[in-house]
Amino acid sequence: MKIVFAGTPEFAREALAALHAAGFDIPLVLTQPDRPAGRGLKLQASPVKQFALDHGMGVAQPHSLKLDGKSPEEAAAARTTLEHLQPDLMVVAAYGLILPKWALTLPRLGCLNIHASLLPRWRGAAPIHRAIEAGDPETGITIMQMDKGLDTGDMLLTEREAIRPDDTTATLHDRLARLGARLCVEALEMAACGGLTPTPQPAEGITYAHKIDKAEAAIDWAQAARDIERRVRAFDPFPGATLQWEGETVKLWAASVLPASGAPGQILHANGDGLVVACGEQSLALLTLQRPGGRRQSVRDFLQARPATVSQLS
Repeated sequence: MKIVFAGTPEFAREALAALHAAGFDIPLVLTQPDRPAGRGLKLQASPVKQFALDHGMGVAQPHSLKLDGKSPEEAAAARTTLEHLQPDLMVVAAYGLILPKWALTLPRLGCLNIHASLLPRWRGAAPIHRAIEAGDPETGITIMQMDKGLDTGDMLLTEREAIRPDDTTATLHDRLARLGARLCVEALEMAACGGLTPTPQPAEGITYAHKIDKAEAAIDWAQAARDIERRVRAFDPFPGATLQWEGETVKLWAASVLPASGAPGQILHANGDGLVVACGEQSLALLTLQRPGGRRQSVRDFLQARPATVSQLS
């Protein structure tokens, strides 16, 4: 079976590596153009591109696949390449570009997507973040037959994954990436012998995982402590949850809920190993913080460097 793979970040690299290890023929990889990264803002290849080049796969990096979009020449070149290859299937994982109709229908078996949720819950860009933020007890992977809608295609394979009480987006991402890679290989092996059975998504239970906005990072102490704690974990590693501390924007990376109460934002305790802030319901013990330009540090180290002189957080 001849496969074209489309993906960009580490989540997708895990799937590409699994398909390569399983012996599938992958003559071409589509991935996003190199982006500036690091302090020097040097152009950096995506994890998928790095893997593809290391293993002798062809790479294409169009800015768009829409023939009437901002880069029609690149889209036309990509289409010509795919028509020449005549792939049996395209596997898509966190690619970051919308596939137009021509791309969806060109492969003989269409396009499969590895989606990090149990569809139809959390369609969209940030399913891992939103599942943690919402307090979902579980999530999973859906292998889906792509159509022109936003994560609306028929389901082919699903597998569940529990969300642990201490999961961050980083830790859950890694488990789901491994699960998605394994499930994708299983799906392609089944597709090769005609063993996949499409199942339409239920009409009930649809939710959308909207893209994370940096503006969401600021903590609102009027919210319940349990909601803030979940958001802290959901926003790790990006964009981080932030609070204002003596004129600085400080990131909060770990916290726990306590039963104490007070006015939202009131510092109830601030010495030794403890920094407790009242919320709209209950309170939050801040455990791991990070000053601008610094590293993550324990609350003890944070308070030793700058003891609390404020009584209310905004």
